[in-house]
Amino acid sequence: MNWYDAIGLLRQQRRAAVLVTLVDVRGHAPRAAGAKMVVTAEEVFDTIGGGNLEETAVSRARALLAAQDDREPQELTIALSDKAPAEHGVQCCGGEVRILLEPLPIRPSIAIFGVGHVGLELARILSRHEVELHLVDSRPAHLSPERLAVLDDAIASVIPHRAPVPEVVLGEVPPGSHVLVMTHDHAEDIAICDSALRCAHLGSIGLIGSSAKWARFRRRLTEEGHSEAELARITTPIGLPDLPGKAPAIIALSVAADLVRRFADVSASAVSR
Repeated sequence: MNWYDAIGLLRQQRRAAVLVTLVDVRGHAPRAAGAKMVVTAEEVFDTIGGGNLEETAVSRARALLAAQDDREPQELTIALSDKAPAEHGVQCCGGEVRILLEPLPIRPSIAIFGVGHVGLELARILSRHEVELHLVDSRPAHLSPERLAVLDDAIASVIPHRAPVPEVVLGEVPPGSHVLVMTHDHAEDIAICDSALRCAHLGSIGLIGSSAKWARFRRRLTEEGHSEAELARITTPIGLPDLPGKAPAIIALSVAADLVRRFADVSASAVSR
């Protein structure tokens, strides 16, 4: 498989990778500038020329994948000479190459349960980012093509779920998904929270509402058998407390800003489970 098709496949499979590009070639090298390959923890797609050159690039790419705290692109210069140090055999083409290694991380996945006024505004904000965005509602009209037309220019992958029983969708979202509960019905909200707490594969769980609402939910969820440690997985009220206002757009902005702070740590820990 060529590198271009591999990126599409890995994105669909939610697998992290590194794109390796020969950005500069001086003298003789197995491939011309512009050659690319894609490296995952287990596989290599396409080639930049084989030999020590390629093996060194693969090794560095996998080290970059393993470094959870370092996702910045890196450059690497390799001399192709019998006098140059080589980790994987001599490759004496007589040239020198500069390689760019660009991480292709797994996109965060977010599931918004309830696409009312706030949910739709939140979707509009999040759709401008490289995320997988699941929109879940039990009311078909709230996920109609006409209503979601405001997301037609989305950068995100937007996936609507018209679900009479919304909590069923929790079993369909990818590992590490961040769940936001903001439906029109408290009974739906608590059913989703109950099911979310039984799903070990999820990332953060955010519940919109007041502290009084959470006090009622805590009692109900405790009666359902959830421990204090399990209840601590739910954050409520979600949003930044120092961003005042009750307009849907302001609430959505507050929730989005709060959510972004959770992406890295929670996604990484949940995906590793």
